[in-house]
Amino acid sequence: MKFTKSVTALAFCSMAAFAQDSMEKMDHSKMAHSKMGHGKMKMTADLNFVMEAASGGMTEVALGKMATEKGSSQAVKDFGQKMVDDHSKANDELKTIASSKNMTLPAAPNAKDQAVIDKMSKFSGAAFDKAYVKDMVADHNKDIMVFTKEANSGTDTDIKTFADKTLPTLKEHQKLINDIAAKKM
Repeated sequence: MKFTKSVTALAFCSMAAFAQDSMEKMDHSKMAHSKMGHGKMKMTADLNFVMEAASGGMTEVALGKMATEKGSSQAVKDFGQKMVDDHSKANDELKTIASSKNMTLPAAPNAKDQAVIDKMSKFSGAAFDKAYVKDMVADHNKDIMVFTKEANSGTDTDIKTFADKTLPTLKEHQKLINDIAAKKM
C-alpha cells in the first residue's frame, strides 16, 4: 500500500513537473511566435497594401475609362479621364516598386473590385453618373484612410513613400468628386 502511494505520488509529481515544463516551453514558444508574428504581420501589412493598391488602381482605370464612354455629364467624363491618367501613372510606379522587391502584382482586379466593374458596366447615361459618383466618393474616402495608414505605419520605406507621395493626388480626387456629388447628379 505504501509502495502504491509512493508510486502514485511520484507519478503525480512527475506529471506536474512535466506539465509545468511543457507550459513554460509553450509560453516561450508563444512569445517567440508572437515576436516573429509581429515582423510577419508588418511585412504582410505592406504586402496587403500593395495588393490592394494594385487592384484598386486597375479598378480606377477601368471605371475611369467607362466614365469617359458611358457618362452623360462632362464633369463625370473629365473626372473619369483624370482617374485613367493619374491611376495609370501610380500603377506604373507601384509596378516598378513591386518588381524591385520581387513582388508579383495581380494581373487583374480582385473579385470584390471586379464585381464593382461588372455592376457599373450595366449602367449608362445619368444612371451611370449617379452610381459612379457615389462609388468614387466612397472609394476615395476609403483609399485615403488606407494610404494614410500605410504612409504612417508601413515598414517598407519604398512602399511607405509611395503611399505618402500618392496621398495628395487621392485628396485632390476626393475634393473633385465631392464637388461633383454636391451638384446633385
